[in-house]
Amino acid sequence: MRVLVVEDHVRLAASVARVLRREGMAVDVAHDGTAALERACEVDYDVVVLDRDLPGVHGDRVCHELMSEPARTRVLMLTAAGALADRVRGLTIGADDYLAKPFAFPELVARIRALARRTQTALPPMLTCGDVTLDPARRTATRNGEKVALNRKELAVLEYLLGARGRVVSPEELLDRVWDSAADPFTTTVKATMNRLRAKLGEPPVIETVARSGYRI
Repeated sequence: MRVLVVEDHVRLAASVARVLRREGMAVDVAHDGTAALERACEVDYDVVVLDRDLPGVHGDRVCHELMSEPARTRVLMLTAAGALADRVRGLTIGADDYLAKPFAFPELVARIRALARRTQTALPPMLTCGDVTLDPARRTATRNGEKVALNRKELAVLEYLLGARGRVVSPEELLDRVWDSAADPFTTTVKATMNRLRAKLGEPPVIETVARSGYRI
């Protein structure tokens, strides 16, 4: 899942990004509305966590611009103003959800996951293929009932492949959806992660390499 966090409070933005990355999400950060719109032009984000009171381009305007794009990004608006009128205003301009500050990180994570599910074909709460099962909420994977110890990126890759339901996923798509803007597109990051994931899942193999195309489960 690719998420953009737009928050002018640098420490809060860093804290949110750190929590979301621990949950296996690929996270980019912008500290003003102008930077947010620039990033959104480059990447189709699943969810944008958007502070309303931003310098430069106001959060309301950012939300309006995002809603006008053909690729439907879900917007979770954050604000220090918790009054009913403010919540109604945020939803009226197109935000999909609204969370007042201060907020609890577990609730933020749950709301982001709920919004992300709306951007794609509905997936079951447990992703399975044969004897492989992944619980996205608990961030755990099992094979034949035995827990498989996967790191955050391995879990994220497995979740994306299972969610593709047999569709071939290219290395470029994985890099775009599972890694953030800090990833070097010219490295062997995807291949190395895939090799570790396959080794941990064991035999018989469940991830197939499709020549000159990518990977599928």
